[in-house]
Amino acid sequence: MRGKIIKGIAGFYYIYAEDGEIYECKAKGIFRKDNQKPLVGDNVEITVLDEKEKEGNLTDILPRKNSLIRPAVANVDQAFVIFAMEDPKPNFMLLDRFLIMMEQEGVPAVVCFNKKDLAAEEELEYLYHTYQNCGYQVILSSALKEEGLDEIREILKGKTTVVAGPSGVGKSSLTNCLQEDIQMETGEISRKLKRGRHTTRHSQVIPIAEDTYLVDTPGFSSLYLTEMEEQELKDYFPEFRKFEGQCRFQGCRHIHEPGCAVKEALENHEISTLRYEDYLGLYEELKEKRRY
Repeated sequence: MRGKIIKGIAGFYYIYAEDGEIYECKAKGIFRKDNQKPLVGDNVEITVLDEKEKEGNLTDILPRKNSLIRPAVANVDQAFVIFAMEDPKPNFMLLDRFLIMMEQEGVPAVVCFNKKDLAAEEELEYLYHTYQNCGYQVILSSALKEEGLDEIREILKGKTTVVAGPSGVGKSSLTNCLQEDIQMETGEISRKLKRGRHTTRHSQVIPIAEDTYLVDTPGFSSLYLTEMEEQELKDYFPEFRKFEGQCRFQGCRHIHEPGCAVKEALENHEISTLRYEDYLGLYEELKEKRRY
């Protein structure tokens, strides 16, 4: 029987099977031997061992469309990254790291700024246009006031979407608004740290409508770019692409070179200063990493 891994905890995998039931399965030893690890989101074959107790063996992992390392999930159509406007304030460098990772994997990303009720209109407008001008779809929402939910539902429809973001941004609250059956724990923000506790401890797939799945992931507070040279970084800033080939020098890194079309676009406010400064910071970080 076929199914999808919706959760994995301590060697047990919970499979949402084609008969509409959830089976608790152990993975066969052959996966370890082949150095293959089942991931949440994997489409799999299972053998049912106990129909009454809904227990079985995971016997085969079907070919993956894609797989991500952080968060560790497979077969996603898009990423939905949530940051809060306040409590905690958005960390743009962290957001840009996540977007770069999705660009690397070829996974389209939608940016959501939650808790819009806590922010000034000018700030919302600024962030909306900053990320929209980079080619990302941007949603301004409030889980508390149930604003932006219809727009989110439309984006999720018929897709498997990985939902990610730091702790405390209202990820679980938004997910709860979108589906009634599984009420996830929502944690209070730690007042002292202004950071959320890790309320989602394991990635899990939540079926919310026909052919529509959310992959909820543990909150993250740091991400590091790996497997990338600093000169590749510019390829993952989509707003740079339209100026590709217009710089005086081939292989321009858009930093100190004269006749750089990207720096000219920055001066003409065609490229966001916020994003460009993050680009410089990440470039230095990658360069530093290579030195050691």
